[in-house]
Amino acid sequence: MKAVLSILVAVVLFIGSSSVYIVNQWETAVVLRLGEIVKADVKPGLHFKMPFVNNVRRFDSRLQTLDSAPERFLTSEKKNLEVDSFVRWKIQDVAKFYTTMNGDFRLAGMRLGQIVKDGLRAEFGNRTVKEVISGERVEIAQKIKTATAKTAESFGIEIEDVRIKRIDLAQDISESVYRRMEAERKRVAKDLRSKGAEAAEKIRADADRQRSVILAEAYSQAEIIRGEGDAQAADIYAKAYNLDPEFYSFYHSINAYQKSFKDKSDVMVVDPNSDFFKYFNNRAQPSAE
Repeated sequence: MKAVLSILVAVVLFIGSSSVYIVNQWETAVVLRLGEIVKADVKPGLHFKMPFVNNVRRFDSRLQTLDSAPERFLTSEKKNLEVDSFVRWKIQDVAKFYTTMNGDFRLAGMRLGQIVKDGLRAEFGNRTVKEVISGERVEIAQKIKTATAKTAESFGIEIEDVRIKRIDLAQDISESVYRRMEAERKRVAKDLRSKGAEAAEKIRADADRQRSVILAEAYSQAEIIRGEGDAQAADIYAKAYNLDPEFYSFYHSINAYQKSFKDKSDVMVVDPNSDFFKYFNNRAQPSAE
């Protein structure tokens, strides 16, 4: 009797546990009956189902990130660009997601990745390298998000964001671009140096002109001052001469003697009776008394 009772309790517990299921806060679920959906978008919490007939499939309802490997795309100039992008998505309609993707996240990622690649291929094919690199990546990502969202909606998927992380040029294009950039920088540097040299020449020429003007003005003022000094000296000499002409003549003769006989080795051949020795010859005669 106890064995039968134990079996009945075990069966009841088994059936009860099979009738209860829990959906976590970060999940959504569908209830299936023989493979067909009988209840979709089951909210988080404790729920009941028919045991052995119904089964439950749970799916992560949080944001998913699809980070694809970098891909090469051709621009309108037929130049290769390596583009690294990612997509953030989540389940919007769990019934559609289960029906179209069989609830397989890997399959959903593959489908979304292909859609994004097609969008990138179309957008880059309509643009040049310069347009892409100069800052149109935000516009490209927005267009791809809009186009992808329409297709993903049929899968029960909501696209939250599409971003382009990095755009790299192919190796040959990179080298060509770097060479052009280097040449451009050298051209700008050469232009700046030439402008600097031109400005320096102007400054130097202006400084030389100012120097010449200053020297000329200084020389002119010096000549004026010298002329005024010579005029004042001549006036003083004239006034001194008028006061005592004989003394003035004697003073000048003495200065001439000093300059002429400054060195003992100096020799002068002059008539002793010439005017040069006037004051040597006109010595006072002794008195006859």
